Amino acid sequence: MKRSRRYQSVAALVEQRQAYSLNEAIGKLKEFATASFDETAEVSFNLGIKASQTIVRGTCSLPHGTGKTVRVLAFAKGESLTEAEEAEADYVGGEDLAKKIQGGWLEFDKVVATPDMMSVVGKLGKILGPRGLMPSPKTGTVTKDVGRVIGKLKKGMVEFRSDRYGVIHSVFGKVSFDAEALKENLVALIHSIVEHRPEEGVKGRYITKASIATTMGPGINLDLAEVMAVTERVED
Repeated sequence: MKRSRRYQSVAALVEQRQAYSLNEAIGKLKEFATASFDETAEVSFNLGIKASQTIVRGTCSLPHGTGKTVRVLAFAKGESLTEAEEAEADYVGGEDLAKKIQGGWLEFDKVVATPDMMSVVGKLGKILGPRGLMPSPKTGTVTKDVGRVIGKLKKGMVEFRSDRYGVIHSVFGKVSFDAEALKENLVALIHSIVEHRPEEGVKGRYITKASIATTMGPGINLDLAEVMAVTERVED
């Protein structure tokens, strides 16, 4: 892949084989954010799991949010519909919304559904699934408590799921956040991934590699010793 001069100049400042502490890595992340827009802070975790047999998935409420306005769509009816509206879901409905989605409409970022609406939502699996929008009990987005979940999504709850290579990709804020806020978001995400460690299917160390990057920047490897220290505090 051909990289821009801006990317190459920034990448030259990163020692590819060096691992940085959380503070150092976040400092470099902010230093490297030279794009003309507010870049997203992204993180990748390589997990020591049997990826063909094991999936790690869950949610994390970032203390300082994602820095992005989240458009939430809620499939609900009756009292739950009223609750979703009061929680300020951007779109609320049932069959009407399903038909719009089947027609190609996808102007939303997250989907929540009550259990009694899954017969409607299930028909949208081929559309929502590949885009990571399909609600699921495992991520708490299929729930009777739609108001609470919508509130969390609006405030910055992120969903994560390991891919077929056993890697989790997520976001933890915007580079315009101050360094401490980015660190607290990142630590919260590490905590959540550790809390969702599967009982079976882990081969040796659970997190084998972790790196952060801006939307347009190179990866910055995190010091696994420090990451593991964070996880050990969780496991204790």
